[in-house]
Formats: sequence, structure tokens, C-alpha cells
Amino acid sequence: MSTDLSTTPADIDDLSNAAALRVRADLYDESYSDEEYEQMLSMYEGTMASIAEGEIVTSKVLRVTDNAVILDLGFKSEGSVPLEEFTDPESLSEGDEVEVFLEHLEDQDGAVVLSKKKADFMRVWEKIRKAHESDEPVAGTLVKKIKGGVVVNLMGVDAFLPGSQIALRRVPNIDELLGQTYEFKIIKLNKRRRNIVVSRRVILEAERAHKREHLMKELETGQVRKGVVKNITDFGAFIDLGGVDGLLHITDMSYGRVSHPSEMVSIGQELEVKILDIDWDRERISLGMKQLMDYPWKDVAEKYPVGTRVQGKVVSITNYGAFVELEPGIEGLVHISEMSWTRNVRHPSKVVSIGETIEAVVLKVDESEEKISLGMKQTEQDPWMVLPLKYPVGTRIAGKVRNLTSFGAFVELEPGIDGLIHISDMSWTKRIQHPSEVVKKSDEVDVVILNIDPDNKRISLGLKQAEDDPWLKIGENLPIGSEHRGRAVRLMDKGVVVDIGNDLEAFAPMSQLGVPDISDPSEAVKEGQPLDVQVLEVDPIHHRIVVSVIGFPPDDSPPVEAAEAPADEASTDEGSTDEAATDEAPADEAPEAATAEAPADEAPDPATAEAAEAAEAAPADSGEGDEETKTTD
Repeated sequence: MSTDLSTTPADIDDLSNAAALRVRADLYDESYSDEEYEQMLSMYEGTMASIAEGEIVTSKVLRVTDNAVILDLGFKSEGSVPLEEFTDPESLSEGDEVEVFLEHLEDQDGAVVLSKKKADFMRVWEKIRKAHESDEPVAGTLVKKIKGGVVVNLMGVDAFLPGSQIALRRVPNIDELLGQTYEFKIIKLNKRRRNIVVSRRVILEAERAHKREHLMKELETGQVRKGVVKNITDFGAFIDLGGVDGLLHITDMSYGRVSHPSEMVSIGQELEVKILDIDWDRERISLGMKQLMDYPWKDVAEKYPVGTRVQGKVVSITNYGAFVELEPGIEGLVHISEMSWTRNVRHPSKVVSIGETIEAVVLKVDESEEKISLGMKQTEQDPWMVLPLKYPVGTRIAGKVRNLTSFGAFVELEPGIDGLIHISDMSWTKRIQHPSEVVKKSDEVDVVILNIDPDNKRISLGLKQAEDDPWLKIGENLPIGSEHRGRAVRLMDKGVVVDIGNDLEAFAPMSQLGVPDISDPSEAVKEGQPLDVQVLEVDPIHHRIVVSVIGFPPDDSPPVEAAEAPADEASTDEGSTDEAATDEAPADEAPEAATAEAPADEAPDPATAEAAEAAEAAPADSGEGDEETKTTD
């Protein structure tokens, strides 16, 4: 049988169609019947139709290279897919069928462009769309952490899980969740951008709402329930009660002192708690652990009676004392004043430190207020109790001036034991305005014990008592009528205090200032002005000298002779002068002079009367400080 191979117009159209279908040019040179030709052409056209661009096609693995998988599309055309698009490239072998997405039949290099990732996306997109529309959860695995959230493998495609949608509360360490599989709700879809956003929080909130509704009917104040520690903060721990979280505050964890909740609980720990309070409006549940323990303060007064010697650990230090833990839940306070008998403790940290074990004595127990007063110094004998025996009144002892005040000087007799020299006990004759006129800080001084008060921890000392009282001889050295040069040192309301030398001060009443009819001493005398005075009265018992001003010498004038003469000579000269005056007086005038001196029935001399008035105003050498300032704590 022969075949007519002449070319007709119809053949030209067929050739054109074949060219359009990329049929081999020499196809018509072979000997085929019309039926065979049509059959082959239909087979070829069918193959081309099955691999149209934009569709998923089935291919076979030819080989796997270092960075790609080479695939056969079934019509002697090969394509490649990057190795990274396969989730498990190691499991691929030659001949395995793989579905890929045909993006282009030819790129600019004539190669077929394929995508495994797009094919996977196309396959699951419909399932994802239906899950989104029906609001059904889908399972996914957290793959890797990226900025703002986590990548989730959702049925083979990547979805984005924002950080705020991972859990009900912020997750401190997302890396711990990687590799975990959870259920998610699809909350956003964008096919064109292949964007899928999922949320786990939506599911958790729904579960919590369901459990909360159920627990609201069950939970009651006072119940004891089991829970799991979900989170720990500085102020407490959040406990999951099975759908609802409660707060276990740090103060409700133990009757003892807890520095941080992590000392008592750990994340994931299961424990029993008591429901203390429920506020559904604010969604707050208060829990307690210590309420399940025995109350440690019960019968504590019997366990720690007053006077008991105890040991404990210092757990806290404040400005006013140190708290000592006697046992878990029971603490006592050692006040700063109960730390030492003798030391002046500035701060408790100078005596004790946190964590130190100390010994103390129970001073007071208040069970209702949960307070125990402790004393450390009571563990030793009070040295003040033996001081009266050690230093009887009148004992002469050396000490060091430790501090000066306006009313006296503190002298350290032994470490921690101080006594007070009151300003009135510093000098027999001189009125001291400030202790610094007599002693300085750190001076070594000899003092006499005047009084010891062990109960109030006070010792009165005398500095002048360490010397003989000069007033016993002052009357002999300053006879009545003797004249002296002095200087006004203080002006008072009723007269002037005059320094007459040798640490002696005398008082000149206003009427004895030598200026008549004055209402204020400043009208006659100025402070520091030199004065010539005459002794009117010497009172050794009250330590007082009264003088009369007889002259106002200039600063450069020599003192009166009587002031320079020895006391006995002055007394002798005075007597001689009186005798001489008697001898020189005419015989008829002598009786008058004698009569004029002091008739027994007449009033006393004005100077003597003024001296009596001045007795109240004249300054005693001892000063006039308040008695309360003469003692020391």
C-alpha cells in the first residue's frame, strides 16, 4: 500500500498547528497511516494540556544534588527545585514522585521553573481556608523564633504566630517552646501574599472562660485546692487552679520570713493552697499556704517565758534594733538599747550581722501582738550593779575627758563607764560659764566619786573635790576692810561681779558702787573696768564675798598697797592703823568716834544691811545649774 505524501493546503494548516504544538519537523517524513498519525498527535496534545502553567504537576525524582532536586515532568523535560523547599530531603530517592507547582514552562534560559513550596501551599490552602471560615482549630508546630513572634509549621506551610498570641501572659523564654505542637486558630489569611497569621491565645482564652464559668460555681472562700505554679514574681506566685489563676502573696507563704517567693515554690510545682478571698469582678483570687500550717504563736508565752535564755539567727537589722528568728514563724526584737550595758551603740550593725547566731534573754512576750522583746546585754552581769562597791563615794580616781556639754564634762572611768562633772563641781572659787574654761577634751583629770545611781546608770563626779576647799582659809586671807584691785567681769540686776584675783570673785551691791541714785549697775560700771574695792563680808559657808567699790582707777594705775601685802601683814597693818588713828585723835573726840562706830541700840551700818540683801544676789562659786543637769545617762 502506497501513501500519498503530496502537500495540500490542509496539510499546511496541520503543519502550522503542529509547529504551534512544537511537533518535530520531520514527523511527516516518516511513514504513518492517518489513524496512527491522529493517535500520536492526540497523545502529544494531551500531554501538553496536563502541564499547563500555574498548575500542580506530578514529577519523578531523577537525582538529588547538593543544592537542588532534579525532577522529570514526563515529556522529556527536566526541572529543578531548591533543596531547601523540601522538609526532609534526605529521604528522597530516584523514582520518587513529587508534586510541584509549574510556574513557567521556560524561563529566559529555556528551563522549566518549578516550586515545591508553592505546590504544598496550594494543596493545604483549601483546608486552611475552610478552617478559617468555620473557625476550627488546626494543629501546628513551633519551628523557629523570628522578630515579633514565631514561625509555625501549619500542614506543611509556614504561618506566623505573634508573640502576644503565644499564651495568656508574656512568655519569658520562647526558645523553650520550639518543637512543641499546639492547636491554633487562624485569625488572618491573604492568599495573594501567602500570609497566614495564627493565634494560640484565642484558644486559651476560650478554654479559660469555660473553666472559669465552671469554677465560679465550685470555688468558695476557705476551700483547700491543688494548683500548679505558673509564674513567680518578687511579690508572690501565680497558681493555676485548673483554668483560673490565683495569687499566692509572699506574706501568705509562711509564718517565717521569706526574702523571695522562689525560696518556697518553683515553676511547675504542684501544691495545696487555701482560698482566702475571691473577687470575680476584678478576676482576683487570693491564696495562702501558711494558713494550712500550725499557728506558731499559740502558747508562745509558755514556750518562751520571761527570763529564758534563747538562741536565734539574726534575720533583719533596722536602725532601732535587730530581729532574731527563734524558730520558723517566731521572731523577737533586740532593741538597740538592750545590746550592751556600757557601749553607746550607734547602730545595731556595729554589734550583730545578718545570719549571725546570737544568745539573748526573753524580756517580754506579747502573744496577741506577736511580739517578743529580747535582750543581749542581759546574758552578762550588769557592771553598774557592782560600781558602788568598786567605787565608793569619796573615791579618788583618774579619768579621761570624753565629751563636753554646756552643763559639764563627761569623763570615762573605764571602757563604757562615764561619769559627769557638773559645771558647779569644777571650781571652789570661780564661777564657770563653760566647762572648756577648766578642761579640754581628752584631758586626763583626777576626780572624786560624789554619787552612783546604778538604776539610772549615772555617776556624779567632782573635780574641785579633788583639792582642798580654799574657803576654809579665805576668811583669814581676806579680812574685813581690806582693800584690793579688781576688775568688773559681769553686770547683774542688783550689782557687779568683781574678779579680785586668785580665781576669787566678789559681789558689789548696787548701793556699794560708789555712785548714788542709780537704777542699773551699767550707769556706774562697765564690764572689764578696773575697780578698787574694800571687803565688807566673807561668808565661807555660802562661798560668798561682798565688797564695796571705793575707787575707779585708770587701767595703767598701780594697785592699792593693801592688795599686794600678805594677808597677815595686811591684817596687822590695818590694826596698827586703827591704833594710830586712836592715838592721834584728841582725847575729847575719841569717845565720839567710838560712839559713832556702832551704838548697840542703833540700826546697823548701811553697808552691812546691803551686804545682807546682796547675799541673795551674790554669785556662789558653785554656780546655779539645774540639779537635773548634774547627772548623766
